[in-house]
Amino acid sequence: MNSYFCDLHIHIGGTPSGKPVKITASRQMTLTRILAESSDRKGMDLIGIIDSHVPEVQSELIGLIEQGAAKPLEQGGIRYKGTTLLLGCEVEIKEPGRGEAHFLCYLPRLTEMQQFTRWLADRCKNVTLSSQRIRASLRELQAWLFEHDGVMVPAHVFTPHKGLYGNCTDTLAEVADPSLIYAVELGLSANTEMADRLGELHDKTFLTNSDAHSLSKIGREYQAIAMADPCFDEWVKALRREAGRRVVTNYGLHPRLGKYHRTVCQSCQSPLPKEGDGRCPHCGFKAVVRGVDERISQLATLPAGVHPPHRPPYIEQIPLEFVPGLGPKLRGKLYDAFGTEMNILHRVDESSLASVVGAKIARTIALARTGALEVTAGGAGVYGKVKKV
Repeated sequence: MNSYFCDLHIHIGGTPSGKPVKITASRQMTLTRILAESSDRKGMDLIGIIDSHVPEVQSELIGLIEQGAAKPLEQGGIRYKGTTLLLGCEVEIKEPGRGEAHFLCYLPRLTEMQQFTRWLADRCKNVTLSSQRIRASLRELQAWLFEHDGVMVPAHVFTPHKGLYGNCTDTLAEVADPSLIYAVELGLSANTEMADRLGELHDKTFLTNSDAHSLSKIGREYQAIAMADPCFDEWVKALRREAGRRVVTNYGLHPRLGKYHRTVCQSCQSPLPKEGDGRCPHCGFKAVVRGVDERISQLATLPAGVHPPHRPPYIEQIPLEFVPGLGPKLRGKLYDAFGTEMNILHRVDESSLASVVGAKIARTIALARTGALEVTAGGAGVYGKVKKV
């Protein structure tokens, strides 16, 4: 059994012909460039390409397979260099009388994903775009995926925009079959300590993924997973914690860095009191975005610090892109010297880092590995910041 670095939520910004897929993502985020970045720069062993349902993306993947650059695996997934691709899709569902929420759907092989594309095309406006709202209930989606050996993971479950708990429901059973949900994605503004306050999540595996909309954001959050091999079947066993397969460590942002951690005014970014009429007492603006921290407190059935025995450690790690003073040129020097971001964050000692970027930044990276840097909280769509050492 080996441990593999995995980021299972990466969006495609555009196709080779220049057509948009995820409107808010960089057009540089083509399938081929994501695969190259994940393997050569980031050092990810397993990635989830969300938007694999798009026909032109599938054609690009078929082209890589025909060229011999990628190879389908018998146990599901597609291998490219040192990285395995899991075929994924993000859909939006709005249950009657509730807010909309996003769900990640994973399938083992291209044939099943092509079937899913046809199923989606009958239920959404534009199957060539990402995160489309579909005319189906959550239970209908679960049933289709179960029938085709797929897996559904609620995405960024606590966020006020499109999160299952943040915008749709107070409990899983109100809208879904909890037995078919093996894992939930925490999102950038929550960690294990916060999420385990909901007792109904104690039997679920927690995933920490980047939700990357640009190449640099790949691996912003990720996890180490113990598996025999990075492939679809082994990954599903890890979600279900079967035969020793499991998430070993979650590597996530400090929740205060997430852009929806606090409840703040959308205009002036001032934190809002829990009591009041919802209008900002500082500027009078009435467009409040409820923070993840407050929402979890509303839903909590347990005090902080209560965890199931299987819960792995959550390391509040700072990605290289967030490290103060470490711009693109210096990051490039680190990549040239040490290969991948996973090497830089996990394997290279501080003195070796200092020989490339100097003692101060090397020390900052070392502190970032353990989440020891001080941060200011984000909210209302604005990221928190890391304070300089």
